[in-house]
Amino acid sequence: MKVIKLLELLRPKQWIKNLFIFAPLLFAGELLHFEILFKSIIAFFAFCGTSSIVYIINDILDKEADKVHKEKKYRPIASGEISISEALIFAIGILVITILLSSTQNFYFWIVLVIYFVLNILYSLWVKHIVILDVFFISAGFMLRVIGGAVAIWVPLSSWMILTTIFISLFLAISKRRAELVQVDEENIEIQRKVLFHYDTIFLDQMNTIAATGTIICYALYTVSEKAIKTFHTENLIYTTPFVIYGIFRYLYLIHIKKLGENPANILTRDIPLIINAILWFIISVLIIYNSKSLIW
Repeated sequence: MKVIKLLELLRPKQWIKNLFIFAPLLFAGELLHFEILFKSIIAFFAFCGTSSIVYIINDILDKEADKVHKEKKYRPIASGEISISEALIFAIGILVITILLSSTQNFYFWIVLVIYFVLNILYSLWVKHIVILDVFFISAGFMLRVIGGAVAIWVPLSSWMILTTIFISLFLAISKRRAELVQVDEENIEIQRKVLFHYDTIFLDQMNTIAATGTIICYALYTVSEKAIKTFHTENLIYTTPFVIYGIFRYLYLIHIKKLGENPANILTRDIPLIINAILWFIISVLIIYNSKSLIW
């Protein structure tokens, strides 16, 4: 039972966010190179380890706040099933493993990983209480995942990919805040998440509309950009855009109609239409990108 609770501290469901690391690999046309793919996989697990350490630290810092939350109160530390000392020892073990994994990566990947860790610690200690800046820090985490994935395999990042990542990560972060605001216990709002005092659903919906629109436009423009057409030798990547639009609309449906969204990882791993849509997007993207004669190895 203790082992299971320790594993819960890692929040493995949240590792799905680290799949952003593979975006540069996919769009650089390097997915079929095993050596480069292996570097991306190592980078993925290095980010998983780092993010899990952050989650453990965050759970320790938020222990009292989690106790009054209807779902978070069951977390191992908040429930008292794992002591703070046990959690810290476990975090040190994960840190050692992460360092060993990262030792195979280049210096620039280390820089990105350290920046990611520092930003997340700053978020947990301070920034999560600052309106608007809080969602930008969450967005920065996704951006660093993409940058980390790029430097791990030494490929350049497209400007459109950077913009798309910024907007979609803001979309996910704002959606999370909206769901928290709708579901929060008003009597304990100051304990659970102080920053929610400064938000309301109308304001969050306005920001989310901008983020959703930015995501769709930037992705669509990337698919028809001169660089994309020159790299993939085709204009057919535009046909993957409907899957992105559907994904955004489906997510909006889930947070507005189904009142979900507080935990993006749960949505992305449980909602069957979203999962099918993501798989279809990936398959069609691979077929289009790797169908070019110049990309067949």
